[in-house]
Amino acid sequence: METICAIATAPGGAIGVVRVSGPEAVACADRVFRARSRRTLQETEARRAVYGEIVDGTEETVDEVVVTVYRAPHSYTGEDAVEISAHGSSYVLGRIVELLIASGCRAARPGEYTQRAYLNGKMDLCQAEAVADMVSADSRAAHRLALSQMRGHVSQALTELRERLLHLTALLELEIDFSDHEDLEFADRTELSRLSAEAEETTGRLVDSFRRGNAIRRGLPVAIVGETNAGKSTLMNRLVGEERAIVSDTHGTTRDAIEDTVDVDGVTLRIVDTAGLRTTGDELERMGIERTYQRIAAAEVIVYVVDATRADSGARQLSTDVVPRAEGKPIIVALNKVDLAPAPPTSAPA
Repeated sequence: METICAIATAPGGAIGVVRVSGPEAVACADRVFRARSRRTLQETEARRAVYGEIVDGTEETVDEVVVTVYRAPHSYTGEDAVEISAHGSSYVLGRIVELLIASGCRAARPGEYTQRAYLNGKMDLCQAEAVADMVSADSRAAHRLALSQMRGHVSQALTELRERLLHLTALLELEIDFSDHEDLEFADRTELSRLSAEAEETTGRLVDSFRRGNAIRRGLPVAIVGETNAGKSTLMNRLVGEERAIVSDTHGTTRDAIEDTVDVDGVTLRIVDTAGLRTTGDELERMGIERTYQRIAAAEVIVYVVDATRADSGARQLSTDVVPRAEGKPIIVALNKVDLAPAPPTSAPA
């Protein structure tokens, strides 16, 4: 297998790391590194950091660095590996990669380190996929989700489900193969029903967790819907903390969906302000209302804004146009303009 190298850190930092992995990782790094202690990297113990310099073919110093040596299988990829910590200059890091390639490495392809970790048995496919989620996590919830998957929690659940299904299948096959022997019974019907129900429940939980996980990674889609001029755009602006949507007393101002994100207790919400629901002859407004229905179908949570001054109309709209399209999704009813609503009647004193 070839030895690969690449910059492992994002540009712009004070420190940058170049990672080398493969059977010749230590030897390739030795060709461009000069330790202050005069010891070579091949003479260095595993997981030991060594201070020195990266030099070019003329022995001119490129940068002062710290190099850490890892021996297979105790590295991220499961191979011999070297990590070079240098200053974060894009020129310096690029020059180090050039020298490593000249010494026998090749440039790593995107995701190749994690691919090698998977192929070398350092992680399973679920954990490998979680690495990308961890790198791109932009909220506490997404970080927790990726960390849980990297630690193998999803893999463990899938393994347990597989074992249950294999056990259930074996019992069913035995029953079928020996069905003509009335005196043999490998599992009663109650046991088979219990195993089947447990497998179905576990499968359902995994399917639900996948849906929730996707929503958390991409941001939980929240659709703000309601009648025209109910206060949807005002709520949107308050949630995102800026004037994202135009607020007006004129009905039908919002004719297309307006989207922004907000972090609430570590969860990224994708807030969508939608066109108000009403019967209209305006073709553009009708197109906007159709998009509102599409947003309801795509959302995980619906916030239905009701104008308290016409609550009866809002309630009818909710039951006829929103609930049937929400497909059992949670609907939060937000009562707006309560200060303008007429006071409820009070009974006369006896």
